[in-house]
Amino acid sequence: MRAKKKDIFFQTLEDMADTIVQAADYFSKHVADLKDVNVFVKDMKDYESKCDGFTHTIITELNKTFITPLERDDILKLATTLDDVLDGLEATASRFYMYNLGQPDQYMIQFGEILRESAYEIQKAIHLLSQKKLLAIREYTIRLNDLENQGDQLLRTCITELFATVSDPIELIKRKEIYERLETTTDNCEDVADILETIIMSNS
Repeated sequence: MRAKKKDIFFQTLEDMADTIVQAADYFSKHVADLKDVNVFVKDMKDYESKCDGFTHTIITELNKTFITPLERDDILKLATTLDDVLDGLEATASRFYMYNLGQPDQYMIQFGEILRESAYEIQKAIHLLSQKKLLAIREYTIRLNDLENQGDQLLRTCITELFATVSDPIELIKRKEIYERLETTTDNCEDVADILETIIMSNS
């Protein structure tokens, strides 16, 4: 007997979460040891394009499906916010090339690890959503909030250090923007958690 085919919305959201994990793993690994920025940027763009494709699938299916497994707005918000996470990773990677940054520093590496951990929490939560184990998702939304707080603290630390030690204004501007973009991506991860909390409250 064949297994029942998974709902297209849940399947696509899982595919998005899995792609975010792959991208965040890749980002974290290469930020810690950046050998070829051109390859790094290209590969991150490929992940971002793949996620854009999943977002398009969600929108297409919403436009032609009468009955959806969750509120239509919740599905769309979740898909676009997941896409925002990958957009943030890709946009940061592209700036390493545009700004001719050289080797990322310890703070960028730490942000990469926070985002890698956040990606795994998102993946676990989205897979539980597909199984309709809504209350179990809370463990991961709490963890995502905690990781976002770590990102806030890290931003304060690295900006303080930046202004205390870097006198070249161009270098300062470049690094400050990258730190802030990384921290905004941790905010995007928390946004995913917030939408999941809304879904839990609406469907429990």
